[in-house]
Amino acid sequence: MSTGKSLKARAVDLLSRREHTRLELKRRLAPFVQEGDDLDAVLDELAGNRWQSDSRFAEQFADSRSRKYGSRRIAMEMRERGVDADTIKATLSGRSDLATARQLWLKKFGQPPADAAERAKQMRFLASRGFGMDTIRQVIKGSDDWPDEHDGDL
Repeated sequence: MSTGKSLKARAVDLLSRREHTRLELKRRLAPFVQEGDDLDAVLDELAGNRWQSDSRFAEQFADSRSRKYGSRRIAMEMRERGVDADTIKATLSGRSDLATARQLWLKKFGQPPADAAERAKQMRFLASRGFGMDTIRQVIKGSDDWPDEHDGDL
């Protein structure tokens, strides 16, 4: 007889705090597997009962991270957590990075670059946040749909 919680109880405890991917749960529960335990069967049961869902995790993760990061970085982080490519694509397909990139750029810099060095700095900042070069170029050079207070600046 094992002393301590069952794998299922540990998994439910983890899932009660936040969503986890199957891979995350597997990594977290692996140290507690004892002889005769079938971790994959426990994970299958949790997924079958919809207590664990990679797609639900992906939606919540993307929602929380999209305030600070672009879709490239979010996709990379989801891949690291074991979310499959199709789920990532479905989750991020309807999202636009442009508004988020503009908001972050305005908060950090607020004005167009004065020279090439400043331009490179602003571009590196947005790239490090996971935005693509097309989005970065649009934000740095500005466009017709900027708010009125920035019309003459760019």
